[in-house]
Amino acid sequence: MRRSQLFTKTFRELPKDEESINAQLLIRAGYVQKLMAGVYTFLPLGLLTLRNIENVVRDEMNRIGGQEVLMPALHPIEHYEKTGRAAIEDLFHTQLSTGSRFVLGQSHEEVVVPMVQKFIQSYRDLPLAVYQIQTKFRNELRAKSGLFRGREFIMKDLYSFHASEEDFEAYYKTVRHAYRTIFARVGIGEKTFLTYAGGGTFSKISHEFQTIAEAGEDTIAICKHCRIAINEQDRALFSRCPECDKEPTETAKSIEVANIFPLKTRYADAFGLTVKSNNGEDQKVIMGCYGIGISRLMGTIAETHHDEKGLTWPEAVAPFQFYLIGLGEQGSKEAETLYTHLQKTGISVLYDDREDTTAGEKFADADLMGVPQRVVVSDKTLKDKSYEMKNRATGDVSLTAATHFIKQYAP
Repeated sequence: MRRSQLFTKTFRELPKDEESINAQLLIRAGYVQKLMAGVYTFLPLGLLTLRNIENVVRDEMNRIGGQEVLMPALHPIEHYEKTGRAAIEDLFHTQLSTGSRFVLGQSHEEVVVPMVQKFIQSYRDLPLAVYQIQTKFRNELRAKSGLFRGREFIMKDLYSFHASEEDFEAYYKTVRHAYRTIFARVGIGEKTFLTYAGGGTFSKISHEFQTIAEAGEDTIAICKHCRIAINEQDRALFSRCPECDKEPTETAKSIEVANIFPLKTRYADAFGLTVKSNNGEDQKVIMGCYGIGISRLMGTIAETHHDEKGLTWPEAVAPFQFYLIGLGEQGSKEAETLYTHLQKTGISVLYDDREDTTAGEKFADADLMGVPQRVVVSDKTLKDKSYEMKNRATGDVSLTAATHFIKQYAP
C-alpha cells in the first residue's frame, strides 16, 4: 500500500477523552476511531491488524477440529426465556413494529444449540466443535479502557458437544493447549497465564487466560513453578496452587483475554437436545464454551507492545512487514522499484511515498505505527549499495546489502 493513498492520518496530540494507552496509541496511529464510548471504527490499518489476529485464531481452531460458522447477532427473546437469561442486565433489547422482541447477542448459546439440534441425532455424531468470529454487544454501564471493555466488540466463541464427560475433559485440555499456542504466536505468550477462577452456575471452577499489564482490571496470584495463576477474586476457592499445592509467589495486574468453562447440560436441556446412545436410549449432551476477545486481544497487544515513540507490533499481527521510505532522487527511484518487487512477491509493505512530508516526519510515523521493519533507501545508502534497516522492537539500525535484501525478500 502507498502511504499517499491511505486516507487516514496520524496525530501528534493525545486524544483528550482517552485514558488507556491502547486507545491513545491506536487512535494517534490511525488504527481506530472512536464513535462513542465503547464503540470504535477499525480503520484500514486497524482492520489489517484485526484480520491477522483472527487468522492466527482461526488457524488454531481449525487445527483442533473446529468448524467455522457465522451465526446471527439478532436473537429472538423466546430463546433466552427458555434458558432463563432474558432478564440479564447487560443485554441490548430491541423490538419490531409487530411487537416481536429480540436481543443483540453477547454470546451464542441460545443460537448454537438449536442450530446443532437440527443435525445431530446419534452419539456417533459426536464430538462436534463449531466456532465463529463475530460482533457481540453488551450494555456496559461504564464502557472504558479502549478496546478492553466495549459495548460492541469482536469475539471468537467455540462451542463443543460431547457424549461423555471423559470426552469433554479431553477436548477441554486440547483447547487449553491451543489457546497457549495462539497467545505465543501473537506475541503475549510469556505474559499470559492460565488462571483458575470460580465456575459460577455450571461448575466449581473455570479457567481464564490473563495477560500481565498495568492497565489490567484484574489481579492474579502467580505460581512461577507451574506458570499458572489464580484470580484474586477467587482466592477463597484456591488458597494454594491447584496443580502443585504451593503458595503463589507474586501478584500482578492483568487483562482477561480469554476464558473456557464447562456448560454441562444446561443449554442442551433447555432446548431438549439429546442423542441416541448405543443402546437406543436418549442421552444427554455435554457442552463446553471457549471464548477469545479478538478486539480486546488487539488492545492487549498494543498495551503490552509499545514504547515512548509508539506501537511495536509483533510480526504475526502487524498490518505490514515493512515500512519503506525513499530519500533523495536516486533513493526514491530505487524505493519505487523495490516496492514493486515486494508487492509482486507477496510481501506486505507500506511505502511512504508522500512528497510533502519531511524525512523526520516519515521516521516518526514509522515508529508510531509500529511496523516491525523500517527500510530506508537513500542516496547515501546507495553509495554503499545498501539499504538501512531498523528493527522497531529493538531499535537496532543496520545496513543491509541491497542484493542480499532483494535475494531474501524480493527475488
